[in-house]
Parts: sequence; C-alpha cells; structure tokens
Amino acid sequence: MQPLKKRASDLSEQIRSAYETLHIDAKAEELVAIDRQLADSNVWANVERAQQLSRESAALRTQIEPWQVLRSQTNDIVELMDLGDDSMIAEFDEQISALETEYANRRRDLLFQGEYDDYAAIVKLSSGAGGTDAQDWTEMLERMYLRWAEKHDMHVELVERSAGDEAGIKNVTYIMRGIYTYGWLKSEHGVHRLVRLSPFNADNLRQTSFALVEIMPEIAAPDEVQIADKDLRIDIYRSGGNGGQGVNTTDSAVRITHIPTGIVVAIQNERSQIQNKETALKILKSRLAQMQLEQHAETLADLRAGESASWGAQIRNYILHPYTLVKDTRTKYEDRDAAGVLDGKIDGFMSAYLTWAVDS
Repeated sequence: MQPLKKRASDLSEQIRSAYETLHIDAKAEELVAIDRQLADSNVWANVERAQQLSRESAALRTQIEPWQVLRSQTNDIVELMDLGDDSMIAEFDEQISALETEYANRRRDLLFQGEYDDYAAIVKLSSGAGGTDAQDWTEMLERMYLRWAEKHDMHVELVERSAGDEAGIKNVTYIMRGIYTYGWLKSEHGVHRLVRLSPFNADNLRQTSFALVEIMPEIAAPDEVQIADKDLRIDIYRSGGNGGQGVNTTDSAVRITHIPTGIVVAIQNERSQIQNKETALKILKSRLAQMQLEQHAETLADLRAGESASWGAQIRNYILHPYTLVKDTRTKYEDRDAAGVLDGKIDGFMSAYLTWAVDS
C-alpha cells in the first residue's frame, strides 16, 4: 500500500503546483464574477457585450473544471487509501493510474504560459512571391486554418478579404476565439513556402510560392495597449469595390498609421466609418503587442521600426512535388500526410512548437 500512497501523494503535489502555475483559483473567482453579470437580465441590453461575456465564461469553465475535478478525485483517493486495506490495492492502483493519465493529458495546459496565450487571435494571411500561384496558396492556407478552427470549435469572424485577380486571395483577416487560441496559433506566425506542380502553368512546371501568416493576440480592452494620439495618423477615404449595387459610395474606409513603427492598418469592410476605425485600431494594437513579444520590448517606445513579421526565411515548407512532406524549419517536426495537414491536421506542429519554445 505504501508505494501507492507515495504515487497518490506525488500526484497531489503535482496538481497543486499546476493549480498555482495556471492560476486556477484566480480564474475561478473571475468566472464567478462573470456568471454573476450574466445572471443579471439587464446585461442583454447590450447583446454584443453579453455574448462576449458568455464566450469568456465558457472559455474559463473549460480551463478550470477539468483541473477542479482532477484535484477533487485525487484528494478523495488519498483519503480513501488512509481508510482502506491491502484488499483494495488493485482497485486503488487502477484509479491512481487513471488519474495519472488524466494529469499527463491536462499538463499540456502548462505550456501556455505566455502573456497572451489565453487571448483570441487575429489571423492575417498575405500572398507573397509567386503571382497567381501564391494567391492560390494563400487561399489553401485560409482553408487549412478554417478547418483547424472548425475541428476545435473555434468561433471565427471574418474581418476583411481581398480576392485574387485570377484565383485565390491577396489577403484575408480573421478573428478566432476559443480555448488558448493565440497560444495554439502563435506557432504559425511567419512565412509558409509551397512547392508543387503549378495548376496555372500551361507546361505544368514546378512552382515555389510564398505566403505570410501573421498571428496577433486580440487586444480588446482599451487600456491594454495605450497609444499616444500624436503617434497616430488617421486617413479617411472612399472604399474600393468592383462596382454594382453593393459598392460603398461613402468615405468610410479608414487607414491608421503608427508613425514610430510605420505600421499601417487599413479597413474598409464595414459601411460605418466608426466601425472601420475601431477595427483598424484593434488590429493595430494587436500588431504592436505581437511586435513587443518578438522584440522582447518592455514598452511601445522600445519598439524598433521594420522588425515585425517580414519576408525572411520560411518557418515551414510544404512539398507536394516530387514527394509529399510538410516540415517545420524550427522544430524539425514533419508530417508526410500533406493532404491531411492542408485539411487542418496541424496540431502536431503546434504541440512541437510549444515544447520547442519552452526548451529554447
């Protein structure tokens, strides 16, 4: 019985340590406060705010409850073992093994220790070198991330999308919300390279295409990233379009430039100038937050211009010809099921990145 008690005691201590690291008690208090707001019928006077609170409540509950159940069950086993005898050794061994397995599955949460890991993510894809092939490649990546989000029950909101001239897309921006969304998706930030036989080339030659994937934590609270008014230039202009009944004929498009870094965000998706400005400002703050992480800068004033996500060395290669292989250049993780990867099977790459980032 003593070895089993030692296993149970060690497991209990590991769970206690995880509780502290993940701030489970603090998150539980936050959940109580949010649920109290949701219980007030007046909260639904502002539907958007109520929906946001509902999403926050669901996300917190998903993070908290598995750990609460695991701790409770482990404490129960420890108490029962003090009361039991050797005739129950086999039963205790089975229960402790099951709890150890559950802890091993749950401890992945410990990899999400970044400042913004539990935030929603802004996902922006931009086509690079490769012409029509690159625009088609960008649309393939769009589908990959949407399929991944669907498999993980993410809430996805389209911000803006610009179609390619012949096929594919020039760029697209989404906001994805779920459990540790930014924590998972941050592994995708960088240049993605595709090698394949071009479907747009009459000679069916091998083509190399590039797309830039930018992953930013969604900065929704006004005071999380504060930008001085003197550092912003805001331009209002008429939205572009392909003509027709739905074309925007008002000066509602907004372009915001962050003067110190040169970052420019332009939004024309909404008919309302106010909505476009709010969206552009949110994306700008999110980009600046991402730059702070990349440059390890303490404040916005410490940021260096021109050092955000750029067209440098690719982080991942997708080879479809003459063989099939997807390989991450940082972690060296690879998967020969390229079709599966492009259908959203990218959790292996994300998990490998999380482990690599902790060990680096």
